Amino acid sequence: MYIVHSTFKVPPEKAQEVISIYQNRSRKVDKAEGFLRFLLFQNDKKQGELTVHMEWESKEHYLKWVTSSEFKEIHDLEKKYPDQELAVVIPTVEKFKVVAL
Repeated sequence: MYIVHSTFKVPPEKAQEVISIYQNRSRKVDKAEGFLRFLLFQNDKKQGELTVHMEWESKEHYLKWVTSSEFKEIHDLEKKYPDQELAVVIPTVEKFKVVAL
């Protein structure tokens, strides 16, 4: 299994707006080969810190997704988000290979 975390910080007053975006996401990734699970975490002490958690069957499946036209389409939409304060947020991405369950 392969895990990807994308953590980003937004102004605390905009956290709920971002959470709503993810609650209404396109779900295109859900149809990707090897995709297992999506979760959005909110830091309990820092309301503006959010982490996208994605689980994949393998690193290869994840890499296939990030080079797909669907991935590009979703991320191009983010750049056109009307709230420019949110459109320029750059996440910190961490990738993990699961080595024990």
